[in-house]
Amino acid sequence: MEKNQLNSLKNNPHSKMSFAGFLIALGIVYGDIGTSPLYVMHSLMVGNGGLDKMSTNFILGSVSLIFWTLTLVTTIKYVLIALRADNRGEGGIFALYTLVRKRAKWLLIPAMVGGATFLADGMMTPAVTVTAAIEGLKGVKFNNNILINNQTQVIIITMVILSTLFFIQRFGTQLIGRAFGPIMLVWFAFLGLMGIYNISFDWTIIRALNPYYAIALLQSPMNIRGIFILGSIFLATTGAEALYSDMGHVGRPNIYTSWPFVKICLLLSYLGQAAWLMRLKDNTVLQSMGSAMNPFYESMPANLRLFGILLSAFAAIIASQALISGSYTLVSEATKLRIFPRLKTYYPTNFKGQLYIPTVNSIIWVVCLFIVMFFKTSENMSNAYGLEITITMLMTTILLHQWLLMKRANRFFTTVIISFFFIIESIFFVTNSSKFIHGAYITMGIAAILISVMFIWRYGDRLMDDNTFRSHFASLLAFKHQLNDLRKDPSYPLYTTNLVYLTKVHDGYRIKKNILYSILDKRPKRAEVYWFVTVNVTDEPYTAAYSVETFDTDYMVSVQLYLGFRVDQKVNVYLRQVVNDMMSNGEIKPQPQKYTTIPDRQVGDFSFILIKEVLSPDTKISGIKKSIIHARLALQKFISPASWFGLSYSDVMEERVPLVLGKVSMNRLRLVRKDRSALQDLPIDQPIDDDEDD
Repeated sequence: MEKNQLNSLKNNPHSKMSFAGFLIALGIVYGDIGTSPLYVMHSLMVGNGGLDKMSTNFILGSVSLIFWTLTLVTTIKYVLIALRADNRGEGGIFALYTLVRKRAKWLLIPAMVGGATFLADGMMTPAVTVTAAIEGLKGVKFNNNILINNQTQVIIITMVILSTLFFIQRFGTQLIGRAFGPIMLVWFAFLGLMGIYNISFDWTIIRALNPYYAIALLQSPMNIRGIFILGSIFLATTGAEALYSDMGHVGRPNIYTSWPFVKICLLLSYLGQAAWLMRLKDNTVLQSMGSAMNPFYESMPANLRLFGILLSAFAAIIASQALISGSYTLVSEATKLRIFPRLKTYYPTNFKGQLYIPTVNSIIWVVCLFIVMFFKTSENMSNAYGLEITITMLMTTILLHQWLLMKRANRFFTTVIISFFFIIESIFFVTNSSKFIHGAYITMGIAAILISVMFIWRYGDRLMDDNTFRSHFASLLAFKHQLNDLRKDPSYPLYTTNLVYLTKVHDGYRIKKNILYSILDKRPKRAEVYWFVTVNVTDEPYTAAYSVETFDTDYMVSVQLYLGFRVDQKVNVYLRQVVNDMMSNGEIKPQPQKYTTIPDRQVGDFSFILIKEVLSPDTKISGIKKSIIHARLALQKFISPASWFGLSYSDVMEERVPLVLGKVSMNRLRLVRKDRSALQDLPIDQPIDDDEDD
């Protein structure tokens, strides 16, 4: 039957190029990559043995590697290629998966792995960026008073700032973007100006843009880490995946507009720090500071250092936003693609792409605080940071290859380009793998847990809904007359006007037999109309449509809701609109209410029955499959279907039914009737006498 549109969703006005969109993009998208100058050059210096080990060629090669990493990975792969692989304006690895999933079933694997590692990385980013910024305040005088004297105070202040940041997420990223955008504009301008200031002392640093210095450094004996120096270089581009995931929040045109400005400012900052290092690398005072000397802070003029440190603290707070908002987007998409448990999602504003997931917010907040307390310093965190996001980038590359092939791009050039990125990112993965023993095992463990949850939810769902695997399905057509007789039978009280079951209708008329058992056997439920509602999640993020099948009756309706993976699934609201539409078309009879607060109300009351399945002992399937289903049902205990489907204030009843999978054994234990005299000699436990005195 023809689909009918439910309601139009308001588009995000900032998805078009504008100065307001430019500012919001700066506030939301670039926080992570924009604060990399805080610790990248410091990591390179410490990793190579200190300032006294940094030769001119080492410094030139380091900046050259940073520049070409930003150009190849961030600019070409993500800005020029990945941003075009959008799903109706939405970005991220799951949006990309929805575009290519019909090409092969195995593509679900890189999607799940990439999504899990991105979420794990999002738990590290806020901790490392904020800690690095607050460390810059240690020992700095405010009106001749030093407010932060030691690392313990740094940890406490960092935890307070992070807690505040996670608290304000509930107000929406539109508010955050408006507040943070102007600050980030000042931040990037400050990076650029400080870079120009330091470059002005030695313009020869520009030669670092020559890739020769990058290649030479990888082969130079002055580079004591060899190829593993790329583990520190990679920190300069860790925010590239967040840039792609946050596309739906600000729109692709605004990223295209803002990225050139951001990249130039970042490059000037790195060149400026390098020029400063080349001038002062032999300074014995700076050398004596050891790992406490951070080129980013030390390269600032003395009269601007306090302002720069405070500004970097604000930028670090904002940096956490890119990963947090990207995590919301990822979890929401994964949930509606049925590869992650349903979590309640809120839309704090009227703008497309603005969402808030309390459960995700709480988990990331707790993990961030744990990371701060566990690692204690930004140096320790950076040593463990970056491994997960290299895996995410590799998985995105695999999916991008399929997308380019789907777009009928030249197969040869597509394979060459994707192979080039895959090789680069594989090298980054290898060089970052050494971070596992330095603490990356924590976030990798979190990623492993997330992958397990996704696998259990997805595969368990398939096992439970497999038509060939399940033995109890029934045809609605076969029960038309019984349902008609029941609704007309005055000997049963009217249970409700509209009785609604949320279930999947197969082949247009087949449903789980336990639905009909609930209506007819468990407790006959007399209603005027029986509704069987299926919620279908579409690849397009903002679809809102439906179709109906009445089976040539006015008392049985199968409703197929087609909702985009970013649309809130408010079934109660949508169903009332469907009822009104069908009454207007004469497909069902009006339901006038005698007692009501609404004048001329023509729609009756609704009751929703939610079926909760419990795995039956009679299930005969393999132990592994049974364990997966048990785990799937255990995860489901933490989910409220009523809340997810917008039924929190509706009349909802939950019924428990046995879930029987596979072939039921016919050799069940059966009682045999015998005379009592034949059973008298059997040994039995002493029966309990309730009337016996203690």
